Amino acid sequence: MASLRQLEYLVTVVDTGSFTRAAEQLHVTQPALSHQVRALEQTVGGPLLERLPRAVRLTPMGRAMLPHARAALADAERARCAARQAGGLMAGELLVATVYSVSLGVLPPALRVWRRERPEVDVRLFEYRHAAELREAMAAGEADVAIGPVPGDWDGPVRDLGTEEFVVVLPIDGASEPSADGTVDLASLADCAWVHYAPGHGLAELVDRACAEAGFRPRPAVRTEQTAAAPILAAAGLGPALVPADVLPSRFEGRVLRPSTPVRRRLVAYTRPGPDPLTSGFVEVLAEHATV
Repeated sequence: MASLRQLEYLVTVVDTGSFTRAAEQLHVTQPALSHQVRALEQTVGGPLLERLPRAVRLTPMGRAMLPHARAALADAERARCAARQAGGLMAGELLVATVYSVSLGVLPPALRVWRRERPEVDVRLFEYRHAAELREAMAAGEADVAIGPVPGDWDGPVRDLGTEEFVVVLPIDGASEPSADGTVDLASLADCAWVHYAPGHGLAELVDRACAEAGFRPRPAVRTEQTAAAPILAAAGLGPALVPADVLPSRFEGRVLRPSTPVRRRLVAYTRPGPDPLTSGFVEVLAEHATV
């Protein structure tokens, strides 16, 4: 039977992409790490990782096992927290998962209220690049609640948080004059090179879809993984950017216009069936204080 330590070693190798980096993170020797991974492979009856010259890659058996390994580790962590809570060693822990943009704009006000009302509860935040990754993490049991776009085919509770508005950011000293009503037709920016998001980032698909509806495909001047970097790069003159309105800082030095055809995204909080009282209480705070 696979041990939790072996599962942790497997997951860490996959997440770091290297036996060397995984050994450093786990504070073990690389031979000890390799031995445990080989023992796990012997237990399951086949190779889980393909060792390449400069990287590692999951085999089909490894891809099948990885989500179950993550779920087992998450369940063990929750069991540990429950035992510590029962023993009076901690008041509780809430595992919150979200996508990058939501952790910047929508979530902080709700977390501020939650921290004020429940200071004894520790919050661990997990961020994902794409809504599909967020849903997979929730299905694997890696978090108590997820905040993001509406998940497809979800059998647990889903609580509506509102609709996220997107705006176009341009440099304040751009050549074009701002429109009288504060809007811009995306089609008028078709010839520009855009500040875009990295492939695999959930907002990259949203930008491509909005531009396609305006009749063009955006040409990237630069791609970024960081949602917060997009408006800064756009204000610096690298190209227009389409960003969630709520990620803009209060003193933002850039021109902010609304698309003439609104670009919006519905956001929800969702949990697995039968959430515990702590999780349900956090969802109520989210519904009341999330700034959408």
